[in-house]
Amino acid sequence: MNEIQLVTERTKLRLIQHTDLDFIHELHSLTETDEYNTLGIPKDIEETKSIITPWIEENKKTEIVNYTFIIKQQSDNKSIGLFGIKIGNKKYNRAEIWYKIHSDFWNKGYATEVVNSIIIFCFDELKLHRIQAGCAVGNLGSIKVLEKVGMTREGRCRQILPLKSGWSDNFEYAILESDSRKNKF
Repeated sequence: MNEIQLVTERTKLRLIQHTDLDFIHELHSLTETDEYNTLGIPKDIEETKSIITPWIEENKKTEIVNYTFIIKQQSDNKSIGLFGIKIGNKKYNRAEIWYKIHSDFWNKGYATEVVNSIIIFCFDELKLHRIQAGCAVGNLGSIKVLEKVGMTREGRCRQILPLKSGWSDNFEYAILESDSRKNKF
């Protein structure tokens, strides 16, 4: 198994394991974190297990194209969220990132800290050219995070996200390896 660990000032990220199932199920079951997520709330823990098992198997591959990390606080090893990196076609040398933070940890700077760390990892370790992220236009928290880390809003996709509240537009963000990085941790 790959032993990738990223460390920030307050967090550490490692690839998810089956032992993370209970936390991931709780995270996916929160109505607050489901508001802007297309995954939906799982009907039971077995559904969550069926979702994360392919993620765990992908993390075991020699050449990972879809990284899924658990985010933990350094101070007490408490799980606070998930982070994903989906590597695209090698020719384009880019990836899309996503994250989900437990609502108990919103508005405390964790998402910004972790996204900065992932950007550094993607450019410095994975040698990517471009990192992309999208978020629903109503997701003000994620919009602030993506802009704070130096990502540029490049466009708006109309009614692309099937959310529980109905179809939502999505803002598309990106940062290039040549862009200045605002907040390094």
